[in-house]
Amino acid sequence: MKKQLIAVMLGLGLMGTSGIAAASVSVPHLQTTGNGEVTAQPDMAVFAVAVEEIRPTAKEAKQAVDQAVEAFVARLLEEGIERNQIQSANISLQPQYHYPKDKEPELKGYRASRHVTVTVNELDNLNTYLDSALGDGINRINNIELKVSNEDEYLEQARQAAIKDAIAKAESLAKGFGESLDGVWQISYQASQPRPMMMRMAMDAAPESAVSYQDTQITIRDRVEVVFKLEE
Repeated sequence: MKKQLIAVMLGLGLMGTSGIAAASVSVPHLQTTGNGEVTAQPDMAVFAVAVEEIRPTAKEAKQAVDQAVEAFVARLLEEGIERNQIQSANISLQPQYHYPKDKEPELKGYRASRHVTVTVNELDNLNTYLDSALGDGINRINNIELKVSNEDEYLEQARQAAIKDAIAKAESLAKGFGESLDGVWQISYQASQPRPMMMRMAMDAAPESAVSYQDTQITIRDRVEVVFKLEE
């Protein structure tokens, strides 16, 4: 009875915020959450840029942004980017009005915009591509995501670290209460999504940022929840 009481108290105390329901475990047990993380140096990037223009007519606005995007894409292809590494969104057109006081709205023109997302497999070339954007009429860099190409390997390392952490915590808790583990009863795991390093910058700041890309580290994390049986 003593052992079962200890196990239930541990289970209820530790399961308050867990995805594993205490009612589903019918044996003396304890639960731990293991966390693991590894750091990696980025070797690739994904950056998103946009061009936005206002012109008197919708046709002129569309032509302006299309020309900028076409020139930018052509430059990227010349510089070695594969076509499947470039994603160009459809054009967005919106009328622009002026609202004078006590008068009807006046149509002032049309705003057109297009977005382009580029995957860079060679991080050393990132600034070259950003310079291309500046020279081809792109007028906004939305963000830069620094990533690692062998992401799965780092995720596996983080996962194994989380598993070891869960086991170590369980062994420590059981020892502290004078109990012994009797295997794993239940595992709850939801794959973590890696969080790439996000960078935002003004257009005029992009060319001066080359060194910072190589100095950045990405932290990849994972976690696992485990219910361990206690010896009866």
